[in-house]
Amino acid sequence: MKVLLVQNNKGLSDLWATFLRRQGSEVIQAYTQSEAIHQLRFQTFDALVLDLVLPDGGAIAISDFATYKQPDVPIVAVTSGSFFSDGSIFELIPNARSLMRTPVRPNDLVAVLDHYTPSDSEAVKSA
Repeated sequence: MKVLLVQNNKGLSDLWATFLRRQGSEVIQAYTQSEAIHQLRFQTFDALVLDLVLPDGGAIAISDFATYKQPDVPIVAVTSGSFFSDGSIFELIPNARSLMRTPVRPNDLVAVLDHYTPSDSEAVKSA
């Protein structure tokens, strides 16, 4: 599974990325909107982990661009705030599959990503 991890907290991003890599995922890390958009322009991903509170405020723009480039890419939104606790994130980001509150345990993140992304054998069957 190839994952774009957009998280401005470098320590948290590194922790999640290390854990995902140990589970066999390829992880590309981005810390800002411009880095994430750059990665999305030139690569495809099986999933996107997106912090909703970025310093440059670009989470919705990133999700819009990701779904434009890859209409079916699952997006796992993460946030430390309670602003989206009413479920409105699923209206703002149609590809949002989950909203997780940080701190997120790495094994919980892996479980959610595994649930929403097809395994290699499933992808082969559908091809």
